Amino acid sequence: MDATGNDLHHGGNLAAAEERFGRPRQGWLDLSTGINPAAYPLPALPPEAWARLPDGAQIAALLAAAQDHYGVPDRGCIVAAPGSQALIQWLPRLMHSPATDTTVAVLTPTYGEHARSWAGAGFAVDPVADFSAVTDRHTIVVLANPNNPDGRQIAPDRLLALAGRLAARGGLLVVDEAFADLTPRLSLASAAGRPGLVILRSFGKFFGLGGLRLGFALGPAALIDRLADALGPWPVSGPATRIGAAALTDSAWIAMTRQALANATQRLDALLTGAGLSLVGGTDLFRLVEHPAAPTLFERLGRAGILVRDFPERPRWLRFGIPTESGFDRLSESLNGWTSHKDRNASDVRA
Repeated sequence: MDATGNDLHHGGNLAAAEERFGRPRQGWLDLSTGINPAAYPLPALPPEAWARLPDGAQIAALLAAAQDHYGVPDRGCIVAAPGSQALIQWLPRLMHSPATDTTVAVLTPTYGEHARSWAGAGFAVDPVADFSAVTDRHTIVVLANPNNPDGRQIAPDRLLALAGRLAARGGLLVVDEAFADLTPRLSLASAAGRPGLVILRSFGKFFGLGGLRLGFALGPAALIDRLADALGPWPVSGPATRIGAAALTDSAWIAMTRQALANATQRLDALLTGAGLSLVGGTDLFRLVEHPAAPTLFERLGRAGILVRDFPERPRWLRFGIPTESGFDRLSESLNGWTSHKDRNASDVRA
């Protein structure tokens, strides 16, 4: 955890998992991230996609596809970046030098890089646990909708009202919509361009291509221009422009994937609750559960080659990503063994 009380512990670190648990004979079943396990099928790319810098036409095609997919009203209100993480780090640096009375409210618990990036840029960060705790003393407000790790949702009209109040005093609402492809009704993308509102979108999570490093910022044209200048003339790779444009315009795959993930989530919920774990929340890319013996279960799963997301600051929590078909079988076997094992009991939790 950082000084603001936000989690900086990330999923997907298989090297660290192998140091702790050893290398599993079956290979890792990595459920520690919220990335779709059934990735978008990669199109064949011409050799020049790898050999040449992406030109303006390729970037324009990517932005057109993203504009249509997200429902952004104006092309000048969207910019592409090498992952939303880059935008999370750049945005605080591009704001005016923080005044002594500038306080950034970060709705927690959430992705810890938000608080870290604003604090690193010199802003005072105030972690708030509830949306109603945001007050007039907060000049900038940062939140995720739906939230990671608990899936918390805030109605768009409440967010737009807050953005309006912040804009009236020169403030900003930053909404991380990394998981909004699963619930497009929550997205504020159609309001992109309004003063006081910036929206961050992640490509890799829903499309299962986190390694591609592609994300987008939606916001007022002046701020988007500043982000574009900061990112430089080739903000994303040639392969990312082509793959991103193809995926974002593939409406059939998008619809099929939303339904498949919804079905897989129901199956995972049944498996987790059947093992005695209490469902806290989540999205159709991850589920958050609670149990007194969560640390012991984390260890047991790790020794079986199944990596889930633990939360050292909230030791009763575990987050499970969506497994593949074979992954469901492995997880079910491990949870069934745990259910009948003595270490399911809270008394077995290690300090």
